[in-house]
Amino acid sequence: MSQESVEVVREDENRRYVVRYEGEQAGFAKYEERGDETVFTHTEIDDKFGGKGLGKALAKFAVEDTIARDRVIRPRCPFIKAFLDKNAEYDAHVIGKGVTR
Repeated sequence: MSQESVEVVREDENRRYVVRYEGEQAGFAKYEERGDETVFTHTEIDDKFGGKGLGKALAKFAVEDTIARDRVIRPRCPFIKAFLDKNAEYDAHVIGKGVTR
């Protein structure tokens, strides 16, 4: 998978991050914003795009973008939670790990 073929963007108006592969929407991660929290609620990758690492690219972009916007992460979505469980470098920004509430 070349990096040029993958694009991830935040769509504020739809409260989601979208991953595209070769210009075609391949999946999304929905979120809600509550106070200083970004709550990830649901992530999907279309089956026909499976095995290309798009879910990981989507999760990484969404998490890093959220942190860059000085927000804390509440991972209600099992996919985003699993990504965060595998990547401890983000713990300081995650409720239930480095952030207590």
